[in-house]
Amino acid sequence: MNKAVAIIVAAGQGRRAESARAKQWCDLNGRRVIDWSIAAFRSHPKVEQIIIVTGLDAPSDFAPEGCICVAGGATRTLSVRNGLAAIPAPDNSTIVLIHDAARPGLTHATLDALLEALTTHAAAAPALPVQDALKRQGDRTLETVSRDALFRVQTPQAFRYGAITMALAEAGDDLVDDLAAVEAQGIEVKLVRGTDRLHKITYPEDFDMVSRLMVPPAGQVRIGKGFDVHAFEPGDHVTLCGIKIPHSARLKGHSDADAAWHALTDAILGAAALGDIGDHFLPSDDRWKDADSGIFLKEAQRLVSEQGLAIGNCDITVICEAPKVKPHREDMRARTAELLNLPLDAVSVKATTTEGLGFTGRREGIAAEAVVTLYATTST
Repeated sequence: MNKAVAIIVAAGQGRRAESARAKQWCDLNGRRVIDWSIAAFRSHPKVEQIIIVTGLDAPSDFAPEGCICVAGGATRTLSVRNGLAAIPAPDNSTIVLIHDAARPGLTHATLDALLEALTTHAAAAPALPVQDALKRQGDRTLETVSRDALFRVQTPQAFRYGAITMALAEAGDDLVDDLAAVEAQGIEVKLVRGTDRLHKITYPEDFDMVSRLMVPPAGQVRIGKGFDVHAFEPGDHVTLCGIKIPHSARLKGHSDADAAWHALTDAILGAAALGDIGDHFLPSDDRWKDADSGIFLKEAQRLVSEQGLAIGNCDITVICEAPKVKPHREDMRARTAELLNLPLDAVSVKATTTEGLGFTGRREGIAAEAVVTLYATTST
């Protein structure tokens, strides 16, 4: 897939929100409104660059790591053009995700749907069907307007770079949204399912509503399951839960091939619907050659914490005929608990065999399963 670049438009004044400063700089559930969108884009494995278009009122300390910040224009459309101009070395197939900073409830599920839509279309956007009755006010009477085929369109709006730049070059300077430009060029737009979480903060009461939509109720529990397998190759030890266990072979893998921690990493990511370990740590990336799998585990923990979730407990099962895991089980528990800052009684490690059946029974490798619970840490 071509690289994806996110443009967060944050140059507006947001006067209708009646806040002392522009709404994107206001606090929401412990962080600035804009920071939620930055975190969502940053944690998505397909987004390679984030460009933020800001106004003169941006806080002096606003300098998010790894992001490109550019000045906005007099209108939203001009700001978007400035953001597009800042994309490093784009080509016509580069994916551009243009997002309102005032929509903090962005999820990976929405991003995944948009990226999938761009495999067949040049433009896509999340949208929800209109549910309320619609009326048009006349001089004295009301007229009912049909809701059929009417949608509330949200952001991010996704485009191929060639399509949006061409469309904006032919458009005016103050469009209602970016889709209006491609619509005028007759470009087909794919609508994907939106979400109430993406409600735009516009009025004072929206802060409370969006806050409640974004954060799961305190105490809500999510469950994730992970599985991993590695074959043996010549060596003198295997690494499981960060512990080196002497053996007549080692596990084959791009990193340290710690099947137990790989399974646990997948379980954590899965519980938060954040993809899998391969999405975030490509096996082809030389940065992870022989890497300590604790790096992957800590990153998974960080990603779920950004979603307002924390690890409750985990249960790891190692499946192999050899080496014997039981003599090392308590060290494996302690190392995992230490890394994740969990109490020891929140970490379980078990081992079993397949009674001589399958590849583990033939002593060709090791498999591992993990189950984890995540709980919401923020109440609104």
